[in-house]
Amino acid sequence: MTRILVTALLALVSVAPAAQTDGWVSLFDGKTLDGWKASENPSTFSVADGAIVVAGPRSHLYYVGAVNNHVFTNFEWKADVMTTPGSNSGMYFHTEFQEGGWPSKGYEVQVNNSHTDWRRTGGLYAIVDVKEPPAKDDTWFTQHITVIGKHVVIKVDGNVTSEYTEPANVERPADMAGRKLGSGTFALQGHDPKSKVFFKNIMVKALP
Repeated sequence: MTRILVTALLALVSVAPAAQTDGWVSLFDGKTLDGWKASENPSTFSVADGAIVVAGPRSHLYYVGAVNNHVFTNFEWKADVMTTPGSNSGMYFHTEFQEGGWPSKGYEVQVNNSHTDWRRTGGLYAIVDVKEPPAKDDTWFTQHITVIGKHVVIKVDGNVTSEYTEPANVERPADMAGRKLGSGTFALQGHDPKSKVFFKNIMVKALP
């Protein structure tokens, strides 16, 4: 193999998208918010040291990138997360972009180890809640969400923290009417100005 060919092959490898093992694909390049779109108060989100930093007034950062045309039905989705004392955030799925307010469509997986809200990390917010935090502030942990059909499994550092099967023809209160399984994109939550949370290694694996 000639040196020119080797050089060309190495160049192709260097520009290939990150994260491609066993079907996993990265949704965050570690440097910019390309592929993501913030709602109200976009300054809540920034990038530093390879992580998305969430710090500021309420806002939600929606994935609007090219992977699966940002529409996911069955999937595994995971991120490395670090909370700071008193902070609150969340990982939404089956949602869609909206300009302001709390996302009205989809489910939220809680990120909260010490906020005044008693619902802790690893719970499916207001559906299957976790009362004891499975992780600590100021320490990186991995939150992993799997959705197949009507079944949701949430793990923190490999341990199942909550599990839920949505009933057929589920009915919700008016203020939760959109909290149903279907399809949609992902979002990260900026909860309040006193919250500071970090996300990195944001990965998805689309499933049949």
